[in-house]
Amino acid sequence: MQQTVTSGASARLRVVVVGAGFGGLSAVRHLRHAPVDVTLVDRNNYHLFTPLLYQVASALLDPSEIAHPVRAVIRGWRNVSFRMGALTGVDLGARRVDTTAGTLEYDRLVVAAGSVNNFFANASVEAHAHPLKELDDAMALRNHVLECFERAAVAADPAERRRLETIAVAGAGPTGVECSGAFAELSRLVLRRDFRGSAMDAVDIELLEAAPAMLGSFAPSLQRAARRTLERKGVAVRLGAGVRELGEDGAVVLEDGSRIDAATLVWTAGVRAAPVAELLGVEPVRGGRVPVDEWMRLPGHPEVYAIGDVAAVQGAGGPHPMLAPVAMQQGEHVARQIAAQAAGQPAPGPFRYFDKGTMATIGRNAAIAQIGPLRVSGFPGWVMWLFIHLIQLIGFRSKVVVLISWAWDYVTFDRPVRLITTTRRRSTPR
Repeated sequence: MQQTVTSGASARLRVVVVGAGFGGLSAVRHLRHAPVDVTLVDRNNYHLFTPLLYQVASALLDPSEIAHPVRAVIRGWRNVSFRMGALTGVDLGARRVDTTAGTLEYDRLVVAAGSVNNFFANASVEAHAHPLKELDDAMALRNHVLECFERAAVAADPAERRRLETIAVAGAGPTGVECSGAFAELSRLVLRRDFRGSAMDAVDIELLEAAPAMLGSFAPSLQRAARRTLERKGVAVRLGAGVRELGEDGAVVLEDGSRIDAATLVWTAGVRAAPVAELLGVEPVRGGRVPVDEWMRLPGHPEVYAIGDVAAVQGAGGPHPMLAPVAMQQGEHVARQIAAQAAGQPAPGPFRYFDKGTMATIGRNAAIAQIGPLRVSGFPGWVMWLFIHLIQLIGFRSKVVVLISWAWDYVTFDRPVRLITTTRRRSTPR
């Protein structure tokens, strides 16, 4: 039986925040001193720093270095509690949310459920490709790639060996570019020394993009710089190369009918909002996002907010992009509104996104950064990328350990997390 959680006779606003990602955690952090009681709900018990998922997949970082326990984050925030569970229903009239861990009543609801992979209704890709959105995805991809190289080392058939050593990455946005560059360096700088005498020289990394340009949100000069760097690392960049399906034999079939015999297809070609629009009783807009007003409020329900990847709020050039900085700024803005309401003060004005720029790394000594009119590439961009991502990690330990891991890899050309792991469950508990 589900338990309903209430605040008793307290007059403090009850705030439920769904999602412990960048947006949800930002909202909670800025409410920690407000006269409200906050319950943070997430289906995982950790906050995941998704920009570095590809480094877990490519054996550079350990999962614990980019995932931080939620309860450790909120330990000192006395007005915040955590509940591990997935959202299953919302009753807007009764101001109640149902989760797999019970029912929660609210005075203010903040939905920050994030995004999920978008396979564009391609059943074969969804069934067999390797996405890179969750921590489990990264660990499964690492295991798969390392297993492929182990099998290739003993394969007698040259064609099969080449297939096992071919990695196709679908989607040439920042994640796809970073992932392909990381796997190129893993094979060229690390595994080539591990597999002495094998045909590791035949490793082929294919970066596939359906659009006519890679890194579409970046300036053309930075697109060209990124492509040159990838090609120097041995990555084959193929534009106008959308994936039609994964064939029965595992081959990647492109829209033009050509085939790539690859044992691995990494899917970074798109995301869509987590499916919460139906739970909120609204018609989703493009990408499954929830339409909200300039204050991030659900139309007709000013006590309900949607932020981050699930929210479609119009900026000057259209909906804001599905990026962590957007979610963090929206979380702070909504928290300021709720805190003002709780204190009986005037609410802040409409949300305005301040674009601090975007960046992507292509690997060792190479990254691109676009900050307003500033365009930076190469080593300076790489240093900027390292600094920005390091300071954004949660927890002092994570910052130190990640910095040490990066330094070790840079000096020794070694990635210590080259482990093929499996999870075994006992049939009966002990």
